[in-house]
Amino acid sequence: MPQSVPEQQAPGAPKGLLQQMEELMAALSADLSQLDADLQSTAERLEPEATADAYDAGHGGDHGSGREAL
Repeated sequence: MPQSVPEQQAPGAPKGLLQQMEELMAALSADLSQLDADLQSTAERLEPEATADAYDAGHGGDHGSGREAL
């Protein structure tokens, strides 16, 4: 009967699929962390302008929206 024994790799043997997947997931995680940091940095730089635009759009403001004329 065959036994299910985990394969052990000899030194210099090709990487197993699980090890390759773990390395790819670690690289992906690092890339996503960097992307998140970049997006947070961009959002912080744009936040004052975006907040003012969102306020004006939501409240009509006195910026010539034309809503008051109706």
